[in-house]
Amino acid sequence: MPIPQPNPSARAVVTGASSGIGAALAAELAARGHSLILVARRGEILERNAAMLTQTHGVEAEVRPTDLSDPRAVEILAGELSEREISILCNNAGIATFGPVAELDPEYERAQVRLNVNAVHDLTLAVLPGMVERASGGILMVGSAAGNMAIPNNATYAATKAFVNTFSESLRGEVGSAGVHVTLLAPGPVRTDTPAAEDASIVDRLVPDFLWNSSEYVARLSLDALERNKMRVVPGALSKAMSLAGTYSPRMVSAPIVGTFYKKLGDG
Repeated sequence: MPIPQPNPSARAVVTGASSGIGAALAAELAARGHSLILVARRGEILERNAAMLTQTHGVEAEVRPTDLSDPRAVEILAGELSEREISILCNNAGIATFGPVAELDPEYERAQVRLNVNAVHDLTLAVLPGMVERASGGILMVGSAAGNMAIPNNATYAATKAFVNTFSESLRGEVGSAGVHVTLLAPGPVRTDTPAAEDASIVDRLVPDFLWNSSEYVARLSLDALERNKMRVVPGALSKAMSLAGTYSPRMVSAPIVGTFYKKLGDG
């Protein structure tokens, strides 16, 4: 059974919709005729994106400026979504930190867990009963190949993505027979534009250009995979290599190697 076709009462929800993969997912969904609820912290950017999508594709685009690391804000949003006809949920919003946990801001680490784990869980719980009742729906989880391995100097992020990866693949085993598609996206390096040399981040400098994927490509590939109810989509050579390493390499071997690379990100 395919994911729901666009209809006037249904909405596709995209979190982290102000930039990157989230903005690209919103644009791809709008191009396919889906009306939207866009979620991110930066309301002014959401308003601008929503207006552009409505003008370009003729869909409705609602905005919900929300800090998904704030439990009360998530509770309010989840309450609304539980009462709406949500056809697709793209759990995309997330943040990462680099460096030894002992040297990082504890509150930001806790916020990372609330955003990357709790918000994903709460929003999924909000929309899932309606999808099961309608025997139709699609949930795209943005996990990471980082969730398949131990990564020193990226510990909190890797742990949160391990939750997303496992939750996604476990959930699809529960709801597949109910007509709900669940697909895990485990992207490698993704960017919208190649930055000028003076604007390049430490990640841009360390990862060669040929290993980057465009946000638009990743969004299109992900939604095609969700349509076909694929369990996991892994765009890009680096992400595939990390997935294989995380699956088949002993952690006592892979962790020091990967941790050395991530330490450079923290130093940068």
